Amino acid sequence: MSGVVIVDNGEYDDIKDNMKAELVHRAKSILPGGEIVEMVVWRLPRPVAGSSHPYKYRLFFGRDGKRIVGFDNERGKGDHCHLDGKEYPYRFTSVNELMADFLAEVRKRMPT
Repeated sequence: MSGVVIVDNGEYDDIKDNMKAELVHRAKSILPGGEIVEMVVWRLPRPVAGSSHPYKYRLFFGRDGKRIVGFDNERGKGDHCHLDGKEYPYRFTSVNELMADFLAEVRKRMPT
């Protein structure tokens, strides 16, 4: 036994189910204060359960191991965002608008 444990939490099930997924955007930055900003967007041949568009996305902003802002469309939950520990519905219109909305929420929470 190798001692390696693989945990599959289902995060990539939609990508595995849509083998022709196309990576649209991937970026990760670690800011001077230690904050992490990560954006990943895939275009899928068909929508994930709970969404009406062909994108699978995960946008994250956090520090000290805690999520402060997150936008995602987890299978079955559809489009939603996490702001300061609370979850809210999100109305997806386009990838560009998604990233703009996410970055606007991040800017509101950046230390001054």
